[in-house]
Amino acid sequence: MSRAIFVENLKKAYGEKLAVNNISFEVNEGEIFGFLGPNGAGKTTTIRMMIGNLVPNSGNIELLGKSMPGQREEIKEFMGVVPDNQNLYDRLTVRQNLAFFAQLHESPPERIDELIKLLDLEAHKDVQTQNLSRGLRQRTLIARALIHRPKIFFLDEPTSALDPQSALSIRNLISSLKKEGTTVFITTHYMEEADILCDRIAVMHNGKIVATDTPETLKLQHGRRTVKITWQTNESKVNEETELLFSDKDTPTKIAQLMGEKNIMKIHSQEATLEKVFLNLTGDSLKKEDSGIE
Repeated sequence: MSRAIFVENLKKAYGEKLAVNNISFEVNEGEIFGFLGPNGAGKTTTIRMMIGNLVPNSGNIELLGKSMPGQREEIKEFMGVVPDNQNLYDRLTVRQNLAFFAQLHESPPERIDELIKLLDLEAHKDVQTQNLSRGLRQRTLIARALIHRPKIFFLDEPTSALDPQSALSIRNLISSLKKEGTTVFITTHYMEEADILCDRIAVMHNGKIVATDTPETLKLQHGRRTVKITWQTNESKVNEETELLFSDKDTPTKIAQLMGEKNIMKIHSQEATLEKVFLNLTGDSLKKEDSGIE
């Protein structure tokens, strides 16, 4: 499988604060790669270096074999970016926003209509983007970033603060891009979203990558699989429960003992979640840190 993204020994400091601390990773062509971490971990700084908006202090970045920032103009031709801020031209309509960027990329006019249909924007194509909901603005941003059929697509928090229907629409689109062979690099705070969408993920914390693998492998390596047993006491009719580890050799004996002694109501296996893995790896919640660096 060919390599779409190659990052090696990447560093970026703001004064004495090392925001990105000697990180390395690879992304394969046609892969959906998730980049996870609490705000302040260095994710956005890394993306800004990868798309050429920031110059690293040291390290190498290659996109489809071309060096960033040295070959930035060439890379821009096959790279699409949806930033975390919705930077549309508010006084222009959806169609006018897309037409402007189609001209910049010398994309054919029919590409505009294709994307308006794909992103379900037909009913809003002649509305100024300042009058759109956040979900519709996000869809317009994605359409704009796809106008030139990019081979590598960067999305920074694409479903943040969206309603469930808009978020589902965008997740479905991301999955369809993978089927077309597009490499997708995504940051998200929604662990369930990363679990569903991503082929592999990297977890970043305090400027370093602390784990990289498939969601399933990370859950097996760093999560806890348990059995939760709920029973009802005969005296008070109150439900009580206990949680037993799959990995504990005494668990089968304990389950058999409880079934013999208690009025069992429910037995459920509890699989490890990506959110629990994230917390185990970083020791952090998904709340914004106070470092001032993203």
